[in-house]
Amino acid sequence: MKFPTNELPQIEFKLNEPLSKYTFTKTGGNADTLAFPKTRQELVDIVNTARKNDIKITILGNASNLIIKDGGIRGVVIILPNFKNITINAGDVTAEAGATIIDTTIAAQKAGLTGMEFAAGIPGSIGGAVFMNAGAYGGEITDIFQSAEVLLPDGTIENFDHQAMKFAYRHSIIQENGGIVISATFKLAAGEKPKIQAEMDRLNDLRRSKQPLEYPSCGSVFKRPTGHFTGPLIIKAGLQGKIIGGAQVSMKHAGFIVNINHATATDYLDLIHFIQKTIKEKYDIDLQTEVRIIGEDKKVGEVRANS
Repeated sequence: MKFPTNELPQIEFKLNEPLSKYTFTKTGGNADTLAFPKTRQELVDIVNTARKNDIKITILGNASNLIIKDGGIRGVVIILPNFKNITINAGDVTAEAGATIIDTTIAAQKAGLTGMEFAAGIPGSIGGAVFMNAGAYGGEITDIFQSAEVLLPDGTIENFDHQAMKFAYRHSIIQENGGIVISATFKLAAGEKPKIQAEMDRLNDLRRSKQPLEYPSCGSVFKRPTGHFTGPLIIKAGLQGKIIGGAQVSMKHAGFIVNINHATATDYLDLIHFIQKTIKEKYDIDLQTEVRIIGEDKKVGEVRANS
């Protein structure tokens, strides 16, 4: 069933919208319905209307650590670029789900608050960061998280504290309960602005020197297997530079897959599966994906936009 957009005329919707416009990989099929709520009430209205009509809901964050399959996504896809307010209250930083992690770290630095520097270059949204307990350079969201407002599938909004989130490596309870993060509050400490900025600059320089930021990618593809580092493992297996379709194991960082020539999501997935198969055969190690993979496979004969 199609989402009844006519029931919510005040909300911006796009129909049969190519999601490749929104993903960092520049790949992905179409959304049957893509919604852009501007307020919490509009978000609640979308969720309640979907529930009433038994329509699946999918939330897109900044789509930076995400692969959307070439068959696209049925139901209604919600994207939250209008939810981007960031507020500071003493040592607390509260950011709405659509605010970028980068903008939030900048706001914290300007307020002289330390603890979030590790996230300075992570290209995701706050909602996505909480959803997957994003991390980099020895820090994770769980280290600074205080609470989050979460819209549950029944249309109610609840406050989740740290314990309720059940954080683990690249995991939170939001992955299980179907909730939507509306905003999150982080507990930081007072620090010196120049020192905070210097650490952010150091980590961003490190990121630029080691990661293939010059190409579209989905970020770090695989979780780190116990006792190993993914990039060196892939290099050892002789897979750095491996190409399938338009997707390539990055020559700069083997833990990344980059779009070098109009890759499709299928190219990405085929390359991921090839890497997993090779590593399993050579070293008996099961590589698990860190990147979130959603959507439907492209049906035979189906034509969907990919640009």
